[in-house]
Amino acid sequence: MAATTRAGVPVVHDDPYDDHNLADPYALFQRMRDAGPVVWLEKYGVHAFTRFDPCREILLDHEAFISGAGVGPRNFHHQPSWRPQGILDSDPPVHTPLRTAMAGVISPRNLRGLRAQFQVFAEQLVDRLLQEREFDAVTGLAEVFPIEVFGNAVGIPREGREENLLAHGAMNFSQFGPEDERYQAFFAEGEPTIEWVMNNCARENLTPDGLGAQIWQYADDGTITPDEATRLVRALLSAGVDTTVLAIGNTMQCLASNPDQWALLHEKPNMTKFAVDEALRYDSPFQSFFRTTGRDVDFHGLSLAEDTKLVLFMGAANRDPRRWGDDADQYCITRDAGGHLAFGMGIHQCVGQPISRLEMDVLLTELAKRVRRIELTGEPQHYLHNTLRGWTSVPVRMHPA
Repeated sequence: MAATTRAGVPVVHDDPYDDHNLADPYALFQRMRDAGPVVWLEKYGVHAFTRFDPCREILLDHEAFISGAGVGPRNFHHQPSWRPQGILDSDPPVHTPLRTAMAGVISPRNLRGLRAQFQVFAEQLVDRLLQEREFDAVTGLAEVFPIEVFGNAVGIPREGREENLLAHGAMNFSQFGPEDERYQAFFAEGEPTIEWVMNNCARENLTPDGLGAQIWQYADDGTITPDEATRLVRALLSAGVDTTVLAIGNTMQCLASNPDQWALLHEKPNMTKFAVDEALRYDSPFQSFFRTTGRDVDFHGLSLAEDTKLVLFMGAANRDPRRWGDDADQYCITRDAGGHLAFGMGIHQCVGQPISRLEMDVLLTELAKRVRRIELTGEPQHYLHNTLRGWTSVPVRMHPA
């Protein structure tokens, strides 16, 4: 970071998206934060923001920093998306009815009904895992729970979920990062899932009492179009499955790696919400995405012309000691981690987060009540993805209470 651009912005020669930095990004994030409120990523030719306050300001100002030109490096104003744009990569007025429909479905009333359903399967799953004692917290827990309970809640067919949902989500979220070999690999793996997912988000393949069918009611009253309804059901699945799988796995890795924090949670299972929020802050499932300037912008001493791409690293902002204190790199469930950026902020804040939080709260509370101690039995294996952060394997042993 010795060189600077003509505007005096520090230059970063490192690649945040290489294998090394994806596996352990936090040393680089610290250097980027310390260099200034904005840095220039030389490899990608884009300004990057890693401190908490600038990232939050950008997320809240949806007019100066728009999503409709894409939330990845591709600028949809000049190069179209590979698929029709949806709730994540649209701006008002297009975005408004989509969010209205999604928020209407993810209502407090619906969440109250889902809790009981989630609890039944949580008890069954924990019963089975306590018999096994040793299992993988990713493949045996984090993937199993959302695919079952949230797939049922949305109302998609049971057959084909495991084979299609996770690969489809990994492909979709790949477009939020650079279009490199990793991106191409996830697209190659995910492309065969497109037909299954879109077919099973259509009205005729959804159960009549599920959340997916409720989204279609907004198409019936004209709030959204039928095409938008299908895409919203797909987006709903991503909110309740993909990032939730990663968040559960990350939380389990945090707790297994910090036995004192598990002991505290076992003693006080009502702290599960805090343990989850702290894991979302500490190891955010969403590490980065892009915005585009909607007009000429002067921001933190930087002049940005209209239609300029920039990248936000929420994973860095959520470890910023300027916001979280000198122990920001520690996992501590007594911390007030509210206000983290793992779900975004502003009008594009993840509208599905109440469901994701409910899934995690039900499952991890059940574990906390019934498991006295949990320990790693092997080295966790990183999940390398340009946008998402998680684990492919977290082998653990549980000791019942």
